[in-house]
Amino acid sequence: MGRSQETFGKKEKEKKRKKKKEEKAKKAAERKENSKGGGLDAMMAYVDEFGRILDTPPDPNDKEEVKLDDIQLGAKPKDEDDDPIRRGKIEFYNTEKGFGFIKDSKNQEKYFFHASSMEEEPKENMKVVFELEPGKKGLNAVNITYA
Repeated sequence: MGRSQETFGKKEKEKKRKKKKEEKAKKAAERKENSKGGGLDAMMAYVDEFGRILDTPPDPNDKEEVKLDDIQLGAKPKDEDDDPIRRGKIEFYNTEKGFGFIKDSKNQEKYFFHASSMEEEPKENMKVVFELEPGKKGLNAVNITYA
């Protein structure tokens, strides 16, 4: 017959583990008894329409009705200009490479243009009338004439 594998040292370690587990459970129960938290209701917070944090729920009579048609999903539709012809002035022109930028007089945006889209030789600070067309890197000015 073989001897038992359990030794005195193993028994003592097992006793210590059990004792620690019991002490831990006892401390947890004691903390739970003495806690001042008050449970989930005490932890609840409410936010009013102005973004202020409150500890009382909002009054259901103060709710504002929202019509389904008033809710807008996505970005606001862009207002298109009725007149496709725009006015501006040539802000920059590179004579060597034949390109430049026109600054729109309405919204102060700059649009790229190439000299091939003009009938005459462009010059800086000249007032022009132009149309916009989508290009590789944004809108390009085309059909440019002097104003």
